[in-house]
Amino acid sequence: MEKISATTKNTSEILAEKDAKIAELEALVKYYEEQLRLASHRQFGTSSEKGELPEQLGLFDEAENTADTNVTEPDIEEITYKRRKRVGKREEDLSGLPVETIEYSLPESEQALLGLWQRSAFCAP
Repeated sequence: MEKISATTKNTSEILAEKDAKIAELEALVKYYEEQLRLASHRQFGTSSEKGELPEQLGLFDEAENTADTNVTEPDIEEITYKRRKRVGKREEDLSGLPVETIEYSLPESEQALLGLWQRSAFCAP
Protein backbone atom coordinates (compact mmCIF):
# COMPACT_ATOMS: atom_id res chain seq x y z
CA MET A 1 0.00 0.00 0.00
CA GLU A 2 2.90 2.29 0.73
CA LYS A 3 4.20 1.73 -2.75
CA ILE A 4 0.90 2.88 -4.27
CA SER A 5 0.73 6.01 -2.10
CA ALA A 6 4.36 6.82 -2.93
CA THR A 7 3.62 6.39 -6.63
CA THR A 8 0.51 8.55 -6.29
CA LYS A 9 2.51 11.26 -4.49
CA ASN A 10 5.24 11.04 -7.11
CA THR A 11 2.65 11.21 -9.87
CA SER A 12 0.88 14.19 -8.29
CA GLU A 13 4.22 15.98 -7.91
CA ILE A 14 5.09 15.29 -11.53
CA LEU A 15 1.66 16.57 -12.61
CA ALA A 16 2.07 19.72 -10.51
CA GLU A 17 5.50 20.35 -12.04
CA LYS A 18 4.15 19.80 -15.53
CA ASP A 19 1.18 22.11 -14.86
CA ALA A 20 3.58 24.80 -13.64
CA LYS A 21 5.77 24.31 -16.72
CA ILE A 22 2.73 24.49 -19.02
CA ALA A 23 1.55 27.71 -17.34
CA GLU A 24 5.04 29.18 -17.67
CA LEU A 25 5.23 28.27 -21.35
CA GLU A 26 1.74 29.65 -22.04
CA ALA A 27 2.74 32.94 -20.41
CA LEU A 28 5.89 32.99 -22.54
CA VAL A 29 3.84 32.37 -25.71
CA LYS A 30 1.49 35.24 -24.80
CA TYR A 31 4.51 37.50 -24.22
CA TYR A 32 6.01 36.64 -27.62
CA GLU A 33 2.65 37.11 -29.37
CA GLU A 34 2.36 40.57 -27.81
CA GLN A 35 5.94 41.44 -28.83
CA LEU A 36 5.18 40.32 -32.40
CA ARG A 37 1.98 42.38 -32.46
CA LEU A 38 3.81 45.46 -31.20
CA ALA A 39 6.66 45.02 -33.69
CA SER A 40 4.30 44.65 -36.65
CA HIS A 41 2.27 47.64 -35.46
CA ARG A 42 5.49 49.65 -35.16
CA GLN A 43 6.55 48.59 -38.65
CA PHE A 44 3.26 48.65 -40.55
CA GLY A 45 1.00 50.76 -38.32
CA THR A 46 0.15 54.39 -38.81
CA SER A 47 2.88 56.85 -38.01
CA SER A 48 2.38 59.32 -35.20
CA GLU A 49 3.63 62.09 -37.48
CA LYS A 50 0.82 61.58 -39.97
CA GLY A 51 -1.94 62.49 -37.56
CA GLU A 52 -2.31 66.06 -36.40
CA LEU A 53 -2.30 66.56 -32.66
CA PRO A 54 -4.31 69.53 -31.38
CA GLU A 55 -1.34 71.08 -29.57
CA GLN A 56 0.78 70.94 -32.75
CA LEU A 57 -1.70 72.47 -35.19
CA GLY A 58 -0.29 75.99 -35.04
CA LEU A 59 3.35 75.08 -34.66
CA PHE A 60 4.62 76.09 -38.11
CA ASP A 61 2.06 78.63 -39.34
CA GLU A 62 3.55 81.61 -37.52
CA ALA A 63 4.20 83.48 -40.78
CA GLU A 64 0.57 83.14 -41.86
CA ASN A 65 -0.72 84.30 -38.48
CA THR A 66 1.50 87.41 -38.38
CA ALA A 67 1.17 88.37 -42.06
CA ASP A 68 -0.83 91.45 -43.01
CA THR A 69 -3.74 90.32 -45.18
CA ASN A 70 -4.45 93.84 -46.57
CA VAL A 71 -1.11 94.09 -48.38
CA THR A 72 -1.30 93.13 -52.04
CA GLU A 73 1.22 90.67 -53.31
CA PRO A 74 3.70 91.94 -55.90
CA ASP A 75 3.28 90.92 -59.50
CA ILE A 76 5.50 88.05 -60.56
CA GLU A 77 7.62 88.72 -63.61
CA GLU A 78 7.93 85.87 -66.00
CA ILE A 79 11.13 85.95 -68.00
CA THR A 80 11.17 83.64 -70.98
CA TYR A 81 13.82 83.30 -73.61
CA LYS A 82 15.27 80.62 -75.76
CA ARG A 83 19.00 80.15 -75.99
CA ARG A 84 20.29 79.51 -79.43
CA LYS A 85 23.08 77.09 -80.00
CA ARG A 86 26.06 78.78 -81.54
CA VAL A 87 27.00 77.22 -84.86
CA GLY A 88 30.68 76.62 -85.62
CA LYS A 89 31.93 77.00 -82.05
CA ARG A 90 33.59 73.57 -81.98
CA GLU A 91 35.57 74.21 -85.14
CA GLU A 92 36.56 77.62 -83.77
CA ASP A 93 37.74 76.12 -80.46
CA LEU A 94 39.71 73.34 -82.15
CA SER A 95 41.23 75.52 -84.91
CA GLY A 96 44.28 76.46 -82.84
CA LEU A 97 45.26 72.88 -82.02
CA PRO A 98 47.93 71.15 -84.08
CA VAL A 99 46.83 68.27 -86.30
CA GLU A 100 49.00 65.17 -86.39
CA THR A 101 48.34 62.41 -88.90
CA ILE A 102 49.74 58.97 -88.14
CA GLU A 103 49.56 56.22 -90.75
CA TYR A 104 49.96 52.57 -89.85
CA SER A 105 50.70 49.80 -92.32
CA LEU A 106 49.85 46.17 -91.75
CA PRO A 107 52.02 43.28 -92.86
CA GLU A 108 50.70 41.12 -95.72
CA SER A 109 49.71 38.28 -93.36
CA GLU A 110 47.39 40.52 -91.33
CA GLN A 111 45.91 42.28 -94.36
CA ALA A 112 44.12 39.09 -95.38
CA LEU A 113 42.43 39.00 -91.98
CA LEU A 114 41.43 42.63 -92.40
CA GLY A 115 39.50 41.77 -95.54
CA LEU A 116 37.63 39.01 -93.73
CA TRP A 117 36.81 41.33 -90.85
CA GLN A 118 35.46 44.02 -93.17
CA ARG A 119 33.12 41.51 -94.81
CA SER A 120 31.89 40.17 -91.46
CA ALA A 121 29.03 41.46 -89.34
CA PHE A 122 31.45 43.46 -87.15
CA CYS A 123 32.02 46.11 -89.77
CA ALA A 124 29.09 48.18 -90.98
CA PRO A 125 28.73 48.38 -94.79
